[in-house]
Amino acid sequence: MLLSALNELYGRLAEDERYAIAQPGFSLQKITFRVVIHPDGRLHAIEDARDHDGKRPKPRQMLVPGGAKPSGPGINPNLLWDQSRYMLGFTPDDSNPERTAECFDAFRRRHTDLEAEVGLPAFSSVCRFLEQWKPEDGGQSDVLADAATTGFGVFSVLGAARAVHQLPELGSWWTAKEGGTDPDALIGQCLVSGARAPVARTHDKIRGVAGAQGAGAALVGFNDAAYESHGLSQSFNAPVSEEVAFRYATALNALLDGPARDRHRLTLGDTTVVFWTGRPTPAEDAFMAFLGKGGRIVDDKTQDDAVLASRKGFLEALRRGRSAGGMGESGPEGRVPFYLLGLSPNGGRVSQRFIYRDTLSTLYERLGAHFRDIGLEPSPPRGKRKGDPEFPSLRDLLEQTAREPKNIPPLIEGALIHSIVEGARYPYALFAAVIRRIHADRRVDYLRCCVLKGYLNRNLNKGLLMALDDSRSDPPYLLGRLFAALEKTQEDALGGTLNKTIRDSFYSSASATPGVVFPRLLRTYQHHLSKLQGGHRVNRERLIQAILSGAENFPRSFDLSEQGAFAIGYYHQRQAFFTPSKTSEND
Repeated sequence: MLLSALNELYGRLAEDERYAIAQPGFSLQKITFRVVIHPDGRLHAIEDARDHDGKRPKPRQMLVPGGAKPSGPGINPNLLWDQSRYMLGFTPDDSNPERTAECFDAFRRRHTDLEAEVGLPAFSSVCRFLEQWKPEDGGQSDVLADAATTGFGVFSVLGAARAVHQLPELGSWWTAKEGGTDPDALIGQCLVSGARAPVARTHDKIRGVAGAQGAGAALVGFNDAAYESHGLSQSFNAPVSEEVAFRYATALNALLDGPARDRHRLTLGDTTVVFWTGRPTPAEDAFMAFLGKGGRIVDDKTQDDAVLASRKGFLEALRRGRSAGGMGESGPEGRVPFYLLGLSPNGGRVSQRFIYRDTLSTLYERLGAHFRDIGLEPSPPRGKRKGDPEFPSLRDLLEQTAREPKNIPPLIEGALIHSIVEGARYPYALFAAVIRRIHADRRVDYLRCCVLKGYLNRNLNKGLLMALDDSRSDPPYLLGRLFAALEKTQEDALGGTLNKTIRDSFYSSASATPGVVFPRLLRTYQHHLSKLQGGHRVNRERLIQAILSGAENFPRSFDLSEQGAFAIGYYHQRQAFFTPSKTSEND
């Protein structure tokens, strides 16, 4: 399914200029320096070709002739682009000058051998440069010491508007040269298209997967006799035509490592997640915003107001179960397929961790159910503190399981995505990890309670509401409310000057063994209550008496699910203290 979907995706991306998709025989590469020469081959300058608009220089993506640079010990010179060791016979901090000299010699011979066949003056200028260039002069360039270590270089003739490899005549010659069929190619039936065509011996590497090799890793490949059969070796063992192999790898690389990668790719833990739809839809922007940092959905200053308003409206409609501007089940885009792919590194290979395919209408429905399950009233901005994200992202939720993002349990990401996209139960490991974090630092905040509420509602049918529910009588929820009220009484009595409250000292034990802790807390509460004045004291005492009237006794212990309900009750009551009461005009 994956290769077939990527093969179809290639046709869509080729028609969209945002992706700069490569045509057969070409590839998209990261260019960091430019060798500018005179028409007679003399060096004019070695220039930095990177993009300097951001905080740090970034390589520029360019379409160049040939595929990705193959890895391994072999010497493989490219045409009119390559590493500095090939183009100039120089590389900073060279540990193997003999190999560098061989690379430069192979690069020079390849171009001079093709000069007569190409027949272009600009190509001849490159040949003259290679014949007269002295590799030891490369150390005089400050550009090479920095830019040449992170990407590739190209050639330009002084005064020309395009690099040499970008000349239309050169592109036509290369296309004609590469378009012919190798007489020694193996002809077979492609597993993807079903057509009989030359079968690819090896497939292009996949780039942009976090943790994989920088030069790329194979998605399809066989490198051991144990995986071969019927006398077929390498990728002949899984016959895919050369055309389809190029198309699927190019399309996936465009999503992972192309100019538009931010619209499709995100890293969660050790998993690189890729999302796309059967045709361009607003879902591609909205869904990646959901996967990423929640604050970016509506606070991304790099997007214009119309885009941000569209994102927020889309997510609001999802949670409320309405059609999202024509994107719902009855809208014109509801039947468009979507694909969600998870990739992880595995040495020199890329492993497919998961893949989901369904229609957008199903995705919208399940996203809406997810938001309704985890939904809580967020805290508004106060002072320098930003308000809670109204629509917590998947990354927001995952980060509640560990002290640092790098410590997120590796199997939770895929399980949580499965819960959301398939409408399945939330993973117990996610719920348990958040409970452990609360016990560790006694922080019961919005995002953590979103995780707890989602698990309790979807998995255990607890029916918890978004805000305070005065009608609930289950002991864990009531005692969570009670603990919040006791803590607020302590804060009010002592003027808010406390270094720590009863939450810092007693939350973990109160939520796990309430029968031991609450009698002691209620004795201390009487002391704090006596320091409150007038109606404030009366109202607080009424609240606590109302809560206690529903809790006939204090259970000896709570299990993890009850501790989750305790946390929700605590959060709801704390939020109620800071939410202004709604009064009528007469009042």
